[in-house]
Amino acid sequence: MLGAVMGVLAMLFGGQRASAEKRGELWGQRASLFEMLGTDSTSIVFLGNSLTHGCEWHELFGNPHILNRGINGDVVSGLHERLTSVTAGKPAKIFLLCGVNDISHDLTPDSIVTALGALIADIREQTPSTRLYVQSLLPINNSFGRYKAIFGKEQTVRDVNRLLRPVVERAGATWIDIHGLFADADGNLRADLTNDGLHLLAPGYAIWRDALRPYVDE
Repeated sequence: MLGAVMGVLAMLFGGQRASAEKRGELWGQRASLFEMLGTDSTSIVFLGNSLTHGCEWHELFGNPHILNRGINGDVVSGLHERLTSVTAGKPAKIFLLCGVNDISHDLTPDSIVTALGALIADIREQTPSTRLYVQSLLPINNSFGRYKAIFGKEQTVRDVNRLLRPVVERAGATWIDIHGLFADADGNLRADLTNDGLHLLAPGYAIWRDALRPYVDE
């Protein structure tokens, strides 16, 4: 019996190590921390990539129940791999935003939305009591010339948003369209809200906070 248990543990933690090695050092560090910290029924989880990682959400909202579960560079499959560290505690709410890094890896809108649909379905199955909010991808601005992997991908961002909304609504989650709040007249990320064409400065996070506050407070 002990041998069998040890075998299961070896498989579990070996898989975690393998995943961390594949995703990179930072992913492994933060995923390990999130696994230890966990969540509970009062938690409001912000789950995503660098856009989520880059904000002190609990301070921005003045709400100690908000937990930042973002990791720079994360993709939909990475969120899937670390999902149970979020769902095991049956949090009150999850705010999900992911997909732009998948776009940078040249995945198609259909494949990204399919992966997000599977992630959403697993969240709903693992913690049905949690209120799930799925946010649209933000626009990008390639005039900064910073991230070559997203050059020419403006329409891909819009296509993901267009395809994702009905998937979210069919799953019984709440769709929050924030794309337009950050877009200029050409549909690109406003230059005054970023210093690299992808990530946000403080005024951008203030806009984001104001858009999400009704959902955080409800």
